[in-house]
Amino acid sequence: MEVNTISDDTFTMAEGLTVTRMGYGAMQLAGPGVFGPPKDRDGAIAVLREVLALGINHIDTSDYYGPYVTKEIIKEALFPYPDSLHIVTKVGALRDLEGGWPHARTPEQLRQAVYDNLERLGLDALDIVNLRVGGFSVAEPGSIAAPFGALAELQQEGVIKHLGVSTVSAEQIVEAQAIAPIVCVQNFYNVANRGDDDLIDSLAAQGIAYVPYFPLGGFTPLQSDTLDLIASRLDVTPMAIALAWLLQRSPNILLIPGTSSVAHLRENVAGAVLTLSDDDLTELDDLSQSY
Repeated sequence: MEVNTISDDTFTMAEGLTVTRMGYGAMQLAGPGVFGPPKDRDGAIAVLREVLALGINHIDTSDYYGPYVTKEIIKEALFPYPDSLHIVTKVGALRDLEGGWPHARTPEQLRQAVYDNLERLGLDALDIVNLRVGGFSVAEPGSIAAPFGALAELQQEGVIKHLGVSTVSAEQIVEAQAIAPIVCVQNFYNVANRGDDDLIDSLAAQGIAYVPYFPLGGFTPLQSDTLDLIASRLDVTPMAIALAWLLQRSPNILLIPGTSSVAHLRENVAGAVLTLSDDDLTELDDLSQSY
């Protein structure tokens, strides 16, 4: 596989911010349940270095993965960072002693989270900070003006370059845009769970990136005879098919599949260089009806 096949497929999120559409999600670098350190720290470092070797320049992480664990591993593996690397982080939650994910959206909590990210990543400013406001996979009703406004103030202070939102509704996106520009939306979406179809098209028309989390189904990976059949036909993994479908779904979709395995990382990257036929796409479109 030629590295430049990944690097050539890019999306410009803002001036000076062009990322490879195939990114990497660091969540699985933490321990079981995204809590505590990984069993194999050296293996986690190897995965991150392979990310760069494959030409990927877009890494997604969060303050509450571990908590703090993934950011510390990113810094250990990749600092000093190449100029081309863009690290995206999320704020808006904490981890409790039982491994839960309580909200943390007061202005004071968000400011602390941003400065924790800066310190642990070794940065003076964060490329993108996403405000996570919904539940596990769906938006929660209500205004996001107060927490998003707090992040907009930090952007004006120069410690955040760009803003995004996560697990939000179309109405909450409009509310955020009235406060400050956003460059990305990160929501739950994959070939079998397509509730955001209209939203993706709306964001594409505005030049805003859409970043589906759990593109492979999450903690319970997508299982489908259709995926298996097409994968067998093309001699790739079913997960590569699911990723390829997302990249062909819309040019504003960016991927952040996560793995703690170099081998699985390479399999995922195979999806970024795969072109599905019209027949393949028709078969895959039927998947959303069966989930």
